Amino acid sequence: MNDISAPTIRIEVACTRGFNKSQQSCEVYQHVHDIIEERETIRMGTTFTIPVLSVLQVEVCTDVDQYTPRSALQFNFYVLQDQDGVTETITHCAEEMEISHHMLLPARELHGLWESLIYEEGIKDSVLAFAETSMLFARKGVDKNLITCNRLALFHGPPGTGKTSLCKAIAQKLSIRLNEQYRHAHLVEINSHSLFSRWFSESGKLVQKVFSEIVALLEDERSLVCVLVDEIESIAYARDRISSNEPSDSIRVVNAVLTQLDRLRRFPNVFILATSNLTDSIDAAFLDRADFVQYIGHPTEPAIYDIYRSALYNLQTIGIVEKEANTSNRRLSQTAANTTDGIPSYEQAIDPARPSSTMLDILLQVVKLSAGLSGRTLRKIPFLAHALYVKKETESVLNFLTAMRQAIRKVRNDKRLLLAKDRSAAEEVTDVSEKESNGSCMSKW
Repeated sequence: MNDISAPTIRIEVACTRGFNKSQQSCEVYQHVHDIIEERETIRMGTTFTIPVLSVLQVEVCTDVDQYTPRSALQFNFYVLQDQDGVTETITHCAEEMEISHHMLLPARELHGLWESLIYEEGIKDSVLAFAETSMLFARKGVDKNLITCNRLALFHGPPGTGKTSLCKAIAQKLSIRLNEQYRHAHLVEINSHSLFSRWFSESGKLVQKVFSEIVALLEDERSLVCVLVDEIESIAYARDRISSNEPSDSIRVVNAVLTQLDRLRRFPNVFILATSNLTDSIDAAFLDRADFVQYIGHPTEPAIYDIYRSALYNLQTIGIVEKEANTSNRRLSQTAANTTDGIPSYEQAIDPARPSSTMLDILLQVVKLSAGLSGRTLRKIPFLAHALYVKKETESVLNFLTAMRQAIRKVRNDKRLLLAKDRSAAEEVTDVSEKESNGSCMSKW
């Protein structure tokens, strides 16, 4: 007798209001099972639609190969929330201040965000596994004195690498995966910059007020609350680096943040996400509370390729970029047909044995030219290419790739000019300071 259970294929089904799980789940199961049965392999993250009323999209969240049994399917049904997020304000010292942004999850606004994020292989899997395990340990009541789990994740790295987007996508994923345990899910994004009041010694009190609002949500045990603090160094600045000349309010804010984080820890239905561009500036006590610390750097070449690949597919789908109709080599057409978007994977593109393709050669050149650019910049390139060099409704894929290459060179050149201008301005300030200093010295004589 085989005691090894078959691996589970996780399926997430996005629905709109009006979906009746008890009546329609069997129909969904049959459609999904038929699709999975007919495909030999399915990559994790593959999405498709099925002809079932109120079902928006089906996503396969497990890698499936030819040996994976198709019998064990685990479904997560979820209804997307259409409401816009709400900016929370408080009136403090006769002044109205924006302190946070509150959104119900899973939100239509964040739908598809997780799938669009492309990082080094394994990062998204490990991040999601950490989040799910954190919530499992809290839900099961693991002894905190024996096993530490603060349910706090910190993502750091240079600007524009998608740290904030990743945090929002994780919150969205948790709300989907845990919708059987929690009836409601919230994302509260704290505006850390607004917590420093121009009124002396008031910032610490503002921090307490913000977290009191979060505690009020957590009092409902049926609610999952994800808290996002962008640029955490703003309110958790390293206390040992605070100058004695600075107001003691800076230290009060850090102390208040650490106290409130410890206060949240007693609630099993909270998960905290933080981002930073300057980890050297974060207080050591905050870093010690973070269970999971992940560096998010600039995309690698495989990631750049996938970012451009998905962008090109989208532009081809809507008709801005023409599909490559006249492929010179039939074997390349067959290879591309095995992918979901008609453009071969990175591994197929760099395979020395692949058939000749001008389109892939240029795309790989564009990828190499893009090395070192942030993810935010990479996603602007197709737009800049069209706006600056295409300037017509539809263009061939080869000409569009050439335009992308021109756009990348322009972005790099603009960046060099900007840095040169900054250096020149800094040198001018230094020269003026030295002249003023010399003049001051001469006046003493």
